Amino acid sequence: MRNEIVAPGAGELTYEIRNIVTVAEKVQSLGVKINWENIGDPIVKGESIPLWMKEIVAAEAMNDESYAYCPTRGVLETRHFVCDITNRRNGAQITPDDVIFFNGLGDAIAKVYGNLRAESRVLMPAPTYTTHSLGEAIHANAIPVCYRLKPEDNWYPDMEDLECHVKYNPQISGLMMINPDNPTGMVYPPEILKKIVAIAKAYDLFIIVDEVYSNIVYNGERTVPISDLVGDVPAIAMKGISKELPWPGSRCGWIECYNSDKDPRFKKFINAILSSKMNEVCSTTLPQRCLPAILTHPGYREYLDERIARYERMSNITYDYLKQVPGLIVNRTNGAFYMAVGFEPGLLTNRQSLPIENREVRELVEGMVNVPGVAPDKRFVYYILAHTGICTVPLSSFNTEMLGFRVTLLEKDEQECRRIYTILTEKIAEYLAS
Repeated sequence: MRNEIVAPGAGELTYEIRNIVTVAEKVQSLGVKINWENIGDPIVKGESIPLWMKEIVAAEAMNDESYAYCPTRGVLETRHFVCDITNRRNGAQITPDDVIFFNGLGDAIAKVYGNLRAESRVLMPAPTYTTHSLGEAIHANAIPVCYRLKPEDNWYPDMEDLECHVKYNPQISGLMMINPDNPTGMVYPPEILKKIVAIAKAYDLFIIVDEVYSNIVYNGERTVPISDLVGDVPAIAMKGISKELPWPGSRCGWIECYNSDKDPRFKKFINAILSSKMNEVCSTTLPQRCLPAILTHPGYREYLDERIARYERMSNITYDYLKQVPGLIVNRTNGAFYMAVGFEPGLLTNRQSLPIENREVRELVEGMVNVPGVAPDKRFVYYILAHTGICTVPLSSFNTEMLGFRVTLLEKDEQECRRIYTILTEKIAEYLAS
């Protein structure tokens, strides 16, 4: 073409959680059985949706209104419903006009960051979920600005590092958290959330909290929604049904906007988000109409509690296996269904490997990892995939300099989970010794 049409750096933006699926499918087609530990989709891992939930969706699908456009902000009755849940907590109070539904949180994330001035930055954790870091980087056309999560302290945020970034970078306008966290599985204690709110208030910032896993907490940990603590600080909470129900294929999420009436700049920002959503008319109607009936069904709490108990079991099994491997930095997962595992500095190199018997698979992997610039943990993940069939994600793809990998806790069969991590722990040791 006569003009360059791709933005600078666009080719460097990668979503390794999905990229590795393409490679794994090629490896699978060449005869290697794959254990999918890379993506947080409970349905793919065999989650059974209860009959009563399917009946609610089926009944709603018989209503003509479920096939129509809904208001841009979302179905009014459902917005009233989510407001009632928040307002009962006696924290920040919202009205249906403070709620905007999206086609999943990926859509919400794109709209929120996309409506920021390019010069305004949102400080986010490292590591962090790729959709957030890519969304912020794309809007600013710059690498993300991050505060460190400390693997030596349960992945809690380094508060000194966080405040230093805010103090010495006047472009920072917002602070972002994922609570419970993806990829680490860390749960923010209320005391830490209070400190972050205090920093936001002191420096006149707004807050974004991705709370899609807020009701999946275990191992005795406790957290609270940001609405409980935010006071008069402007904030956005991101919520959805893809993980908790779980219904990821619904593409249904929403934001709750707190204190937009207390700051004219923040109010203008929220209005810009709503205006950009108007260009799409609205988000999917059917799941919004189903949401109140599902969450108030007598069987819902029991169903969610059973899933949470299973994630807790799997978190402890996974932790007990991986903590035995010398050189790994492992923290117990206490929320969501992910675990981030780091390697001690200097352990991974660009020379390590595992034997790959299938020649085509070996050539495929070697062609991908033996090129300049490939992160050592990506090399590790691809050799593990080809050698064992266990598909994980390199930790460096989550916007962090720390090398490691992320797994999920979604395996339903306890014996299969033990088999996978018996193999993985053995092969990690073998890889490091190669």
